[in-house]
Amino acid sequence: MFRKILVAFDGSSKAYDAFDYALELASMSKPASALLVVSVVQPPESLYLVEMNDVVNQVTANYEKLQAGLVEKAKKKDLVVETKVAIGHPAGSIVRIAREKGCDLIVMGHKGKSMIEGLILGSVSRRVAAEAPCSVTIVK
Repeated sequence: MFRKILVAFDGSSKAYDAFDYALELASMSKPASALLVVSVVQPPESLYLVEMNDVVNQVTANYEKLQAGLVEKAKKKDLVVETKVAIGHPAGSIVRIAREKGCDLIVMGHKGKSMIEGLILGSVSRRVAAEAPCSVTIVK
């Protein structure tokens, strides 16, 4: 099936749904698929450098704490999870990491923004699906 699955994880309820979906996919594969959980910190552009470093460090620490819980959940299914916290634009970072790590599937949640929000703000899941080097599953 899939050798390496990247799970985009932002701590939302949909991200947990996506992780659970990927965990099931990985456990059904023989041998089990490798899982890579990626969280992306997008620094605010308007802050001073010192303040931005503090924000990035706090968000990074929060993601690492949340990812530790995912690692424990995977251990219960005898699966190993690699985790990574990147800094940058979420969609671009997810696509770049999937390419660098040779992932053959990206699994991510969909926040369900309105059509107007999606047009104005863009959609991370839509951009990942358009630019990814592999298949993308969006969990609603």
